[in-house]
Amino acid sequence: MRVLLVEDDLIAARGITLMLKAAGAVADQTDSGEDALELLRHYEYDIVLLDLALPDIEGFEVVRRMRIARNDTPVLILSGVTLPQARVKALSLGADDFITKPYDRAELLARMQAIVRRSKGFSQPTVTVGRLALNLDSREVSIDGKIVHLTGKEYAILELLVLRKGMVLTKEAFLNHLYGGMDEPEVKIIDVFVCKLRKKLTLAGGDGIIGTIWGRGYMIRDQGPARETGQVADQVSVPRFSPA
Repeated sequence: MRVLLVEDDLIAARGITLMLKAAGAVADQTDSGEDALELLRHYEYDIVLLDLALPDIEGFEVVRRMRIARNDTPVLILSGVTLPQARVKALSLGADDFITKPYDRAELLARMQAIVRRSKGFSQPTVTVGRLALNLDSREVSIDGKIVHLTGKEYAILELLVLRKGMVLTKEAFLNHLYGGMDEPEVKIIDVFVCKLRKKLTLAGGDGIIGTIWGRGYMIRDQGPARETGQVADQVSVPRFSPA
């Protein structure tokens, strides 16, 4: 999950960022509404955590401009304002949820996960793709009930593929999702991660779940070996690497 945190309270922002990192998310943080809108024009986020009281423009205005620009990224408002009118205004402008400060961090994370699930078309925490089951809350992966132990990066890649099932994801998209533009390694590292992920899935009985679209990237499939379509050869390949 990639999160944009818009919060001008540095102490609160630091606490939320640490919570998100512990949950396996990548977070970009800004204290400016204008900067947030600029980031949203250039990067894709799973959710925006937005404070209403910003030094330049109100959070209400951020939501309004997002929706006018047809940016449908989910927005969860974080605010110390308890008046029901604020909640009504935020939701009517296009925010997805509203939580008042102080809030329980576990509840905040649960609400975020629920919003992201619904935005991707999933009502339940566990998403299934053929024999693969992925729990978005517990980050548990299994095939036919058998647990598959993944590293944080491997899980993040699989989660991104599952949530965007049917879409071809480029290696650059994976880098952006995993590192958020900070200290990004070379793009070939994605091939390494995918290769290791495929091996673990195959050992658990999930061969052929991740397909390679030559020259474009990777995508998730329901089941079975790759078949050539009318437009693109959707073939599965395991990248080969020479010894270091």
